Formats: sequence, structure tokens, C-alpha cells
Amino acid sequence: MSSQPTDRAYRVLARKYRPATFADLIGQEALVRTLSNAIAGGRLAHAYLLTGVRGVGKTTTARILARALNCIGADGDGGPTVDPCGVCEHCVAITEDRHVDVLEMDAASRTGIEDIRDLIDGVRYRPVMARYKVYIIDEIHMLSKQAFNALLKTLEEPPPHVIFIFATTETRRVPVTVVSRCQRFDLRRVEADVLIGHLETILEREGAKADAGALGLIARAADGSVRDALSILDQAIVHCDGTIDEARVADMLGLADRVRVFDLFAALMRGDIAAALDELAGQYDAGVDPLAVLEDLLDLTHWLTRVKVVPEAARAPTVPEAERRLGGDLAERLAMPALARAWQMLLKGLGEARMAPDPLAATEMVLVRLAHVADLPSPADLVKSLSDERPAPTATTPSGASQAPRSGGGGGARAVAARIAPQTETVQAAPQGASPAPPDPTSLEDVITLAEARREVVLATHLRHHLRLTRFEPGRIEFQLTDQAPPTLANDLGRKLTTWTGRRWVAVVAREGGDAETVAERAETERQRRLAEAEALPAVKAVLDTFPGARVVEVRARTPARDDNEANDKNEANDKNEDGP
Repeated sequence: MSSQPTDRAYRVLARKYRPATFADLIGQEALVRTLSNAIAGGRLAHAYLLTGVRGVGKTTTARILARALNCIGADGDGGPTVDPCGVCEHCVAITEDRHVDVLEMDAASRTGIEDIRDLIDGVRYRPVMARYKVYIIDEIHMLSKQAFNALLKTLEEPPPHVIFIFATTETRRVPVTVVSRCQRFDLRRVEADVLIGHLETILEREGAKADAGALGLIARAADGSVRDALSILDQAIVHCDGTIDEARVADMLGLADRVRVFDLFAALMRGDIAAALDELAGQYDAGVDPLAVLEDLLDLTHWLTRVKVVPEAARAPTVPEAERRLGGDLAERLAMPALARAWQMLLKGLGEARMAPDPLAATEMVLVRLAHVADLPSPADLVKSLSDERPAPTATTPSGASQAPRSGGGGGARAVAARIAPQTETVQAAPQGASPAPPDPTSLEDVITLAEARREVVLATHLRHHLRLTRFEPGRIEFQLTDQAPPTLANDLGRKLTTWTGRRWVAVVAREGGDAETVAERAETERQRRLAEAEALPAVKAVLDTFPGARVVEVRARTPARDDNEANDKNEANDKNEDGP
């Protein structure tokens, strides 16, 4: 069975339209101007460092520079030029990667000191046939520390016939001693509108067509990289069979569910937890990673914030019409504090989800938290509502009456207003010049209850566990402290009671006397007594004997409501018995 040979003549667009001259480079005007002036003026550096993201033209620029320096023109008598002829023997050999004096090395695969030593050994020899010996080292940040050290001396004082051109995507990993010996050029990401124009030119040459929305999606997916854009365009031409439309490109790039991210975010912002979880489950069933959902929500939050600040961001060429419409509506309805709060919660939640054993469960909890606080007022709105709803306190109003209650969250501004309203009515109903005085505590237990009502949980805990009462009377408390009590407990207690009640209280530490037990110890003693009494009951004792190892852990008093219900049940049963069947 014979097989037909495969046609390998086709070249991908990224190689076919690779720039051959400085004029072909797009989006790098500053670089082209500087290098052109340097070549024209004969002010050539011995080393260049080209940095930037992948696909913006670092290696391509290095090869163009090597041709420009070694070009001899079509007639063989030319010198270094900004516009290489492309037909002389040096231009052709460099283009085909076979020039003996232009050596290109990939530092990602040759990282050791021996590779650099081989390179340095050849530096002292003059070029075989070209004007300059050019060394192009790609991904130079991958060299080892020893390799960098071996390169330093030669890089500082190279022979006049040698030029180094380094390319890297991570400048911070290149030692500063190397960077300082080079002329550095930062290649920019190509802007979306420039990239779209470049794609339109290539489509015209290829005889293909594409709508504006499709090119916008390709430019956004490329993220400023010309090589990535051409690779995606090459794939889109095949995928769409020559006519490229937005919907098919979105499906090819996996962006068909982009609108669902808007739906999920809208559900979260209106506090609809059920709809948000259903949408998350739908995306998860479709194969979307939960972490990707949080990342998409973060990206959307950032974009909506930009649209809120700069509305022109929604009209960028890379933004599809559907996203422009949905994003405009969301940005108009959402306040800046809500977007800032969503950003912080999603950013923190993404870190939690990455460390969680179950990313889906962690993502669900992040969405629940975000939806729960979506309709809460901002601190500024809450303070404003308090100022608008409550009258200014008079000179005789105790400071405790001016404290705002804390919201439990999730209920929104209406719940906060509902909690504030009863206190507002109470203050307004008081006579002019008078203030309602809270009842004074009459026991240590009352003081503990008051502290808990004022959310002073730490103080209430100290009073319950570390204070033995000696004397209690209105305005004065005397007590002894346990060894675990904080030394400032007396001062804190007197100051708090004065603030809460509106009258002066004095808390004194006594030297002798006092109760033998704290409130907590007394409660535990009472609990043990009730347990012992319960275990002594015949019915309970019979149960304990029947089930070895069983014990009584708690004794509860019967509530009046329960007694009344049982009495009603008994009365109804008696009535039925008297009525008969």
C-alpha cells in the first residue's frame, strides 16, 4: 500500500510575515528610531539588551540588526545601513540562519559555564567573512551564575569586531552587572488598534475576510504579542474556512461563556445567592475550573471599575458589543465602594481557594460571602444614615445613648434603618432637656449581663472568671482578683459602668474578705449539685444502671411555655375522653 507524500511547503503566518527590516516592525517606534540613528551616525554599542513579553520582536530585532551591520548592498560595496538590501550574501545567509559570523545561542538549553567558555574562545578571532561577528543569546536570564561571571570580563571589554545582542523576557533575573554593560531597549506590547490594523493587512494579502469583532477577540487574546496574534489568526482562517466571524472565533478561543461571567457577577451584586450557585454549578459541569471562575470575576471587576472611572474603556476595539452593553449597564448601576469591596473579597477568596483541598467548595463559600454583603451600605453611607436619622445628642444625653448598634450583615440598608428606628423614637419621645437613664445594675450578674449587651465580651469574661465580689452597692463595687486577672480590670470596670449608666461608679480592689468563688465557679458548683440530684432520682438511676457507662451531662429547667403546652394537651385529652367516641 503506497502513501502520498505530505506537502510541507506551507509556512505559518508568524514565519511568513516575520519582519525583515526595521520598517516592518510595528509598535516599536522608539526602538527603531534609536537604532536607526545609531547606525546612521556610527555610534554602535558593543552590547544590546532587548526585553519584553513573548512575541513582540526581540529575536527578530536582533536578526535585523545583524543584517543591518553586515549588509554590503546589492553591488557589494555598501556599508552598515538602516535598510538591509536582503539580496547580498550576508543578508541571505543571516536570513537562512547559516552565517558563520552570526552565532545564535539559546540560553534556555545551554546554561552552563562550558557553553559560555566555548563562546568566549571564539570572540578573539576576527570574522571569517562579515564586517562584525554578532552573538545573539536568547533567554539570557536562564544562564547560570557561573556563566554570567565568565561572560562579564569579555562583555566589558570586547574586541571592536564583536557585538553582543541579548534577549530576555525576565530582566529582573539578569544580574545588574550585565545590564549595566548593555544598552537596554524595552519592547512594548503592541496596542490593540495597531495589532488589528496589522491583521487586516495580512488578511488582505491572504485573501481572507474577518469582521471587526473577530479581530478584536484575536487582539485581546494575543495580549500585545504579534506572534500570538498571527498564530491565532492562522488557526481562525482554518477554523472558519476563510470567513472569520466573531461567534466562531469566540468558540475557538473558549470564550463562548464570557456572557455567563456577566450573569454570575450580576447575580452576586444583587445578592441572589441561589442564582449565583446555580450558575457556578453550570459552568463547573461544562468543564470550567472553579479557580478560573474567580479569576474571570476578578478580571471583570477590574474592567468594570475602569469603565466606571473612564467610560471610554468600554469602547475599546477589543471589547465585543455584547460585553460593551452588559458592562455599561453594570458599571452604571454599581457604586465604586461595591466594586472595591468585590475586588478585595475576590482577591482574598482566590488565595483561599488555591490552598483549599476542595476548590469548588471554597469557590462556593467565596460567592456566598460576596452575595451576602452585596447590598450592605458602605461605611460612609452608614454614617450618613445615622447622622440623618438621629438628632444631635443634648448635653444631658449619656454617651451610651449615642452609640450606633452594629449590623449583623446581609440585610442591607433597610435592616440597618430598622435597627436604628426604635432608638430614634425613644430619644425623640423623651422630654426636652431630659434623657432616659438606663436602670442601674443591682448585682455582679447584672454587670456581666450589661457588659455582654454592650458587646464587651472580654470584660464580661474577666468579670465572670477572675473576680470575687466583696461588696456591691449603687455606684461602688469592691472585689478581689484572681492571679489571672488583668491589672487594669478595676479601672476598666469603673470607667465602663460610668459610661453605660450615666452616673459615677467606683471599682475598688479589696485586700481581704469576699466570696470564696467567682461567678463561673459558683455556676459550676451549682451545676454539679443539680447533676448529683438528678442522678439520685430513682428513674434516672434505673436508666444509668441499665446502660453502663451512661451519665447525666446536663439538667434543664422546664420552661413555663412548655408546662402550659403540656397542660393544654392534657386538658384536650380529658375533653375528648369526656365527649366519648
